[in-house]
Amino acid sequence: MPDRLPLAYYEDHDTLTLSQQLLGCEFVHDSPEGPSAGIIVETEGYVTGDPACHAYRRETKRNAAMFGPAGTLYVYQIYNHYNCINVVTGPKGVGEAVLIRALQPTEGIDLMTLRRNEAFKTGFARYRQNTIDSSTADGFRNLCNGPGKLVISLGISRTEHNGSSLVTGPIYIRPRVLTDFDMVTTTRIGITQGVDLPYRYYIQGNRFVSRK
Repeated sequence: MPDRLPLAYYEDHDTLTLSQQLLGCEFVHDSPEGPSAGIIVETEGYVTGDPACHAYRRETKRNAAMFGPAGTLYVYQIYNHYNCINVVTGPKGVGEAVLIRALQPTEGIDLMTLRRNEAFKTGFARYRQNTIDSSTADGFRNLCNGPGKLVISLGISRTEHNGSSLVTGPIYIRPRVLTDFDMVTTTRIGITQGVDLPYRYYIQGNRFVSRK
């Protein structure tokens, strides 16, 4: 079993604490095409009673994975187009999660680039997405500096990976590989409710953060 965060890590931290603790950890997908990974540099927490949380009203077919046990991967679609990934954090039946907003690529750069460019050609990434040349500084920075971009780059599928276990599955999180950093706490992005809640966290000065 690869070095990955154990189940207890997800169970022993509340959602907002885990949102902060995941910064500096490495998010990994060991896919059939090869491994790809990146350091988590930006997260958002979504908790019980939060009007922006998908579980705010009730459990549905769309958000069912969010009500799974801690350490479950919740993959959902936004804008009828992009997929985003969340780490489920609450006990089974509660419905809380951490959105992974941005990664600093560390492994499988060529594979990430291929996935992004193939997605662009098929029209899957037509919104604010361009072909990527990861050999350039801007191209490399833009591989995973947003929740939709990183899902494409890591080859994560809503139909295949939603509800999978981060403890036993091919997608998992390694313990912190980046430890020496300052954290920024601020409000979340791209929501219309709960906009004043300071539940967004990112590594200060990191150039892979989606938005300062």
